[in-house]
Amino acid sequence: MTLPHFIGGNTVTLLHNGIEYFSALENAINITQQDIYLETYIFANDRVGIRIAAALKGAAQRGVAVHLLIDGFGSYQLPQSTIQDMLNAGVRVLIFRQENLFSKLHKYRLRRMHRKLAVLDAHTAFVGGINIIDDLDNPEKLSPRFDYAVLIKGPLLAEIYTAARYLWKQVAWAHLKKNWISQAKLHQYFKTDGKQQAAFLIRDNFRHRHDIEQAYLNAINHAQHEIIIASAYFLPGNKFCQALNNAAQRGVNIELLLQGRVEYRLQHYATHALYGNLLDAGIKIYEYTKSYLHAKVAVIDKHWATVGSSNIDPFSLFLAREANIIIDDHTFAQKLISSLRLAVIEESEPIARSDWEKESWIKHSIYWASYYTLYYLQSLLGYGQHSNKHQSSGKLNERE
Repeated sequence: MTLPHFIGGNTVTLLHNGIEYFSALENAINITQQDIYLETYIFANDRVGIRIAAALKGAAQRGVAVHLLIDGFGSYQLPQSTIQDMLNAGVRVLIFRQENLFSKLHKYRLRRMHRKLAVLDAHTAFVGGINIIDDLDNPEKLSPRFDYAVLIKGPLLAEIYTAARYLWKQVAWAHLKKNWISQAKLHQYFKTDGKQQAAFLIRDNFRHRHDIEQAYLNAINHAQHEIIIASAYFLPGNKFCQALNNAAQRGVNIELLLQGRVEYRLQHYATHALYGNLLDAGIKIYEYTKSYLHAKVAVIDKHWATVGSSNIDPFSLFLAREANIIIDDHTFAQKLISSLRLAVIEESEPIARSDWEKESWIKHSIYWASYYTLYYLQSLLGYGQHSNKHQSSGKLNERE
């Protein structure tokens, strides 16, 4: 098992929801002097998208090399006129696997670029689960999506910067944009900025297929006291479920904060099929109901924490390009725990085994039908053979 490579001397700041993230990102863009790499699954043409696009255009017009990479599936609603407007201002925009008639028939169409990260002047980086989309824009007038990102300064920037440049280079070659590949590399800012140990993990379909999953499994297998996981889309496979069950049998307190509102029905119902076994193992389940849960975070034994784009489901663990930060620091972990505890106590509903059992046989039939439908679709599209060793279900939705 490959273990995360922790690097010391960093400052990692927790950002709550888009309210904190977008302001921090915009401010960082506005003071950037040399280059920007921004990757996002969704770039929406809404209040927030217009605001960030304006900041990127302003940076490009003052001579900053601005690289914007968006996913062709997640950002398919972004108007071409908006993209062209950024191009005209000097922003280099590339689309990862643009959607078209032929791509819809390709069995690998769900291998998306699901990362949400930004690197600015190789001095400041952001990694998390927040897309460039107005998280207050919903028909039900709910609170912002419950989500997190982190702001990073310090030596870990070297790995984040290298990963962002590498993916940009790959996509630029595929789009015949060799002249958009910057030859200059910034090294002068990779210096000690704090005292926190952190690691940067990615998931791709080459050398890092299981890095994020293995980091989770390693931390869970070594947990002694407490595991708290918040996951917007939770559909773990056999290995992950077994690791949680083993931890529960060791006496570890395990709490899951999951999606309480129905956003994608098939996914929502399939997740409910797992509730019985999880509850029987002594695992506590809470459903977030104040708004839509979009977080992908975990805290283990009050010192190991992760924040990123990777859900605990087949899409994230076996198909998409993802990016997570792992922080080994009691202070950071306590801040994340406090935020999650507040969400559990004030904004969520606990799920009792008795209440789950009392649901009608029709509902339980729907849960298991959804579960096996997703499993079948995963195998049908060619992912089953690879992931069955690890996974017992699948998820094939467009989601964030």
